[in-house]
Amino acid sequence: MKHGVAITLMAALALATETAAGTAEVERLVAALLGSTPMEEDLRVLTDEIGGRVTGSQANRRSVDWALERFRNAGVDARAEAFTMPALWLERSTRVSIEGDVAFGARAVAMPFTPPTPPGGRVARLLDGGSGSDTDFARLGSRVRGAFVLIETRELTGLGGLFREYADANAIDTRAVAGAAAGVVVMASRPGDVLYRHMPSAGMDNTLTQIILERDAAERALRLLRAGRQLTLRAQVDAETGGPYESHNVIGEIPGSERPEEVVLVGAHLDSWDLGTGALDNGCNVTMLIDLARQIRRLGLTPRRTIRFALWNGEEQSMIGSWGYVRTHADELDRHVMAASFDLGSGRINGFFTNGRAELVEFVDRALAPVAGLGPFRQVNEPIVGTDNFDFMLEGVANLVASQESANYGPNYHARSDTFEEVDLRQLRANAAVAAALTWAFADGEVTWGRHDRAQVETLMEESTLRDQMQAMGFGFWAQWTSGERGRQP
Repeated sequence: MKHGVAITLMAALALATETAAGTAEVERLVAALLGSTPMEEDLRVLTDEIGGRVTGSQANRRSVDWALERFRNAGVDARAEAFTMPALWLERSTRVSIEGDVAFGARAVAMPFTPPTPPGGRVARLLDGGSGSDTDFARLGSRVRGAFVLIETRELTGLGGLFREYADANAIDTRAVAGAAAGVVVMASRPGDVLYRHMPSAGMDNTLTQIILERDAAERALRLLRAGRQLTLRAQVDAETGGPYESHNVIGEIPGSERPEEVVLVGAHLDSWDLGTGALDNGCNVTMLIDLARQIRRLGLTPRRTIRFALWNGEEQSMIGSWGYVRTHADELDRHVMAASFDLGSGRINGFFTNGRAELVEFVDRALAPVAGLGPFRQVNEPIVGTDNFDFMLEGVANLVASQESANYGPNYHARSDTFEEVDLRQLRANAAVAAALTWAFADGEVTWGRHDRAQVETLMEESTLRDQMQAMGFGFWAQWTSGERGRQP
């Protein structure tokens, strides 16, 4: 046998042996996660006992301590990493009443960063704003000034409607500000008069009074307005507000044996809004990742690369915690092999968004082969904006987002109904197995890609929908990128 051929065969044999060993480790890990573990009890404690976890709240601080304890009890090194939240907003109460030709009370909540009103509330004429389109605002004309504009919505059923809701809100808010409206009153889009809240498009710079009004009351008010009745709305918003403050991400870490300086990061956000208990968004995925770390330690498995588990805070306020991470770890980002986000409830993972990194598609396909029975899986090589992969994408780090079936995520999103019993615990275990196979493949496999520079990120924006998504969602994302405040520097 020739020397070169012998070397080639030896290399192939070594690779096959390594692959077989890796497959055996994944099989053990998958079996452990599909079995009886403390994951369900962790979720119960996080949601039932700690509850909704708005960044800056006492409950959120308790959740940080709880997560640190869970990691450490599992034998995982863990730390709380500080970052700065630009502003505080915690609702104490919101009360709304319809007055005028017909008077009635209604349930409502304020959108985050709605300015508190005077003690007697803010009273203004209520107008039928239709769907909030350009045509609707043109129809109202100068009457918008100083008035509350009531926006009709379609009932939300799935994830597609959720993304549309965000895009519509940005355009509506812009029109309301341009018309000098007193505020925007949105008909709740969730069935059954369920209330919810999410960030206004202006983010922490919001100056409008923004209200989510229970669907039945909003429909009644619209019928009255369309019948020619004159109505006013009184909004009383009491909220704790403040300037910058310190919050914390929770970071758990299992060091790599051969390449400890290279990092595979998997994350889910610990914070939630406070109407429900943050079970689907995103407590179930927090407990899934804690359990993944726990089982790796319990089985005595050692990855080649460091696996870092990130439980983010400030996600709901436009991903402030993960943005803080990339600034704190700026010197390490060249050595981040991959950053993944799990943030769509407990619906079946049916693949991953590879976010414009075509070189990841085949790798992810291979990574999921050991759990093919939980598929089928299909990778989508399109960028997605709205969760904690965002700043890694802007920094040129290869990143993934779990693509999941809608299940019941949309109707319960940020809502009073987002509670423990809405989580599909059986599917959550299957998702944990998928996350395990993916994570281990990146921690142990051969990497052929690197970090993109700013020019490559700009090319992604030009050749995909990334720029459009950033502009449509608002929150200052596009301005932060173009100013160089956010994202990889030239």
